[in-house]
Amino acid sequence: MFERIREDIKVVFERDPAAKNVLEVILCYPGLHAVIGYRIAHFFYEKKMFVIARLISHVVRFLTGIEIHPGARIGRRLFIDHGMGVVIGETTEIGDDVTIYQGVTLGGTGKEKGKRHPTIGNRVVIAAGAKVLGSFEVGDEAKIGAGAVVLRPVPAGATVVGVPGRVVARYGRRVPGIDLNHQNLPDPVQSALEALSHRIEELEERLESLEKDSEARCLIS
Repeated sequence: MFERIREDIKVVFERDPAAKNVLEVILCYPGLHAVIGYRIAHFFYEKKMFVIARLISHVVRFLTGIEIHPGARIGRRLFIDHGMGVVIGETTEIGDDVTIYQGVTLGGTGKEKGKRHPTIGNRVVIAAGAKVLGSFEVGDEAKIGAGAVVLRPVPAGATVVGVPGRVVARYGRRVPGIDLNHQNLPDPVQSALEALSHRIEELEERLESLEKDSEARCLIS
């Protein structure tokens, strides 16, 4: 456990340029506090000391604003940036080197028993406010855009945006029919509205042309 904690501290410096020194990270990073608290709670959960595990989780939630169920399975070097409002459900599984931003929910979609939360692969990035809901897999190196609501499996290397979430790229290459520029994630709804607006302009131009032709014929006659 202590080896994992050392890794969790080290990863803050790798992924957050604002981190200045170890003391600052230990004292002032709620994401780190939440992960350490989870690892302690998970230890008791594995020993079937459920009340103690949930009590630790509850205290950590009160202190950090981050709720991680002690039954979740989390790999190495998880980095939660800022973290307020993050919720990770009981049967969630998270791989190694995952990055999660504030407001993310890894939740279920009903009251069913058993596996009801997502499985997150390695090196996945889940941006602010994203909701990943249900028992399915998010493949390695996937990226979930801010505010996306993901309800279906995500292939490895995919970029997902929108409500509901849509795959717009695989390993940096655009999916046909969706424009993906290099700096900003695309908005499929906006793209559809722009295409519709362009089509309306074309129709208006054709209508204007037909009206002019009709007026010219009237003058000739």
